[in-house]
Amino acid sequence: MVEKLIALMTFVYICNIATEAFFPYRISIFVKDHFDMQILDKNKAQELFTVSKEFGLCGRWITFDDIKNLLLAFENNQNIHSLSIGFSENGIPIYNLQIGNGDKKILIWTQMHGNESTGTKAIFDLLNLLNQDILIVEEMLSACTISIIPMLNPDGALRYTIANAKGIDLNRDAVGRVAIESNVLRNHLEEFQPDFCFNLHDQRTIFGVEGTTNPATISFLAPSEDETRYITVGRQKAMYIITAMNQLLQTIIPHHIGRYTDEFYPTATGDNFQKLGFHTILIESGHYHNDYHREETRRFTFFAILQGVYSIAKTAFFNDDYQAYFNIPNNNEIFFDVVKRFKNKEDEVYQYKEQIVDNQLKFIPKKIEGVNLKRKLFHNENDFLLNFYH
Repeated sequence: MVEKLIALMTFVYICNIATEAFFPYRISIFVKDHFDMQILDKNKAQELFTVSKEFGLCGRWITFDDIKNLLLAFENNQNIHSLSIGFSENGIPIYNLQIGNGDKKILIWTQMHGNESTGTKAIFDLLNLLNQDILIVEEMLSACTISIIPMLNPDGALRYTIANAKGIDLNRDAVGRVAIESNVLRNHLEEFQPDFCFNLHDQRTIFGVEGTTNPATISFLAPSEDETRYITVGRQKAMYIITAMNQLLQTIIPHHIGRYTDEFYPTATGDNFQKLGFHTILIESGHYHNDYHREETRRFTFFAILQGVYSIAKTAFFNDDYQAYFNIPNNNEIFFDVVKRFKNKEDEVYQYKEQIVDNQLKFIPKKIEGVNLKRKLFHNENDFLLNFYH
């Protein structure tokens, strides 16, 4: 009996060695399945962005009127299905765009906060890409069905506010669902039943990447499901995809990627969707050097979403590689927009307040009092933005 067991173990060992030699992506019935992440080449990603950028959208103040014609153009598109799935508090339609016929379902929504529009620009860049007849698109759309809500809060977008027309923060309305828009999102979630959700936001210029002097240009989070912050299987899958996104971005903007704390927020959208079993990824678009209009950050956001979709499409099994998620440095609140230097008195620091003035978005510097400037960083010294287009 012992001899037979030894012979069997020897046979298994030889088979595994032979398999590993001939097949770089090994499948073994004797060990845990392992597939290396497939990360896009940075030059290829840039090429895809260049041919897909939606030049009809630019700047920070993006409203429904800015995307209306783009949405109407999709109504006659054979690849992308465009449909109004509800209305805002003030009666502006909320659209859904769907493309692909794969089994893996991905739900993406943007401008849940009306004044956070970088994800919206990146999504229309992505839609232009997905409408092209090229191999990478075929690979993604044959494996995935992608549902996109490109502007969840059109009333807030028009007024350039976080909240909707009734002053409700939709990202804190997942339980009460007081806002009409919150119910539009939840109803679509339950109807579509996605495997993954991408929740797109913008973050303030105050955030940096811990251990560096760089701004947090893109930040990620796999939200917790409860106060324990237990790493469930759903969170592991979200972390795995974030790890792939980070790997690509590190080849393009190294050390500009941060990670949010996974403190549980009981009424937050991402936390609740995660708890319901929908693997949710928060993508926060932030500041890049001299990019207050976030056109560079738009490009990096496109790369993150593209890599995320590609990874979901190409991954058969998720594995322990999710642990690299915790190697992404934390976000820290360390930046101010401007420091004004003085020889004979203390330096002054300013943050820009984004405000609509004469139907244009302006960045108005506001002096911040009582700040200890030790270990603080600044995006600009003695240099204020004189003007800013929307």
